[in-house]
Amino acid sequence: MLMASAGPQRVREGGGAGGAFQPYLDSLRQELQGTDPTLLSVGLALVVVLLTLVLWKLIRSRRSSQRAVLLVGLCDSGKTLLFVRLLTGLYRDTQTSITYSSAVYRVNNNRGNSLTLIDLPGNERLRLQFLERFKASARAVVFVVDSAAFQREVKDVAEFLYQVLVDSVGLKNAPSFLIACNKQDIAMAKSAKLIQQQLEKELNTLRVTRSAAPSTLDTSNSVPAQLGKRGKEFEFSQLPLKVEFLECSAKGGKGDSDPADVQDLEKWLAKIS
Repeated sequence: MLMASAGPQRVREGGGAGGAFQPYLDSLRQELQGTDPTLLSVGLALVVVLLTLVLWKLIRSRRSSQRAVLLVGLCDSGKTLLFVRLLTGLYRDTQTSITYSSAVYRVNNNRGNSLTLIDLPGNERLRLQFLERFKASARAVVFVVDSAAFQREVKDVAEFLYQVLVDSVGLKNAPSFLIACNKQDIAMAKSAKLIQQQLEKELNTLRVTRSAAPSTLDTSNSVPAQLGKRGKEFEFSQLPLKVEFLECSAKGGKGDSDPADVQDLEKWLAKIS
């Protein structure tokens, strides 16, 4: 008998709690009934519009984050100036970055597309850390090379490029890969064709030395992807993603006030958007 009466007792207690809110519910019902139907309709319409705007902004922000383009390269390769030129068209003095910068880039085409440009620091101690942070969301990678200093930096450039290319996550999520041969306004700048040829030689050497290194020295948990085809001299055409080369100049041809020579880069960004 005691157990049978426990259930009804809980119902009465719940009903009492609900009854405590009944006056507030009745008051709210009366207020709504007394409200002008026109004002009520306008209020509901405003709420719908606000919710739609919030939802649209969230969706657009998510899409932009999924359309990220990483600007990577060594220090002083001109990444940050390229970043500024693409966004504003203006020249600005830059300095070595210790953190990343990001902004929405409006693609120059008739579809109104946009990409999120992320300029990663080129500092040797920081670049891999930031690359690890953003690589999974990258839709494309722009690897910027100082064409004027390339001859003396070729080994460092190849070393960093090797680390980017063998990353399996990067290969999976960044189907578009561009090597931008910057600073073509300088007389001693190497052509994109020459840079491609020398990088292929250096990457082939790195591939051989890395594969010959004792496996016990590799402390990482992941196995790096094979760069190119075994038994053949390395060429960019062997990679599972298309690597393109182009020449550009973030500074401009005759001085800081001149427009930058980045038209080919803009066309490439429009193509991948």
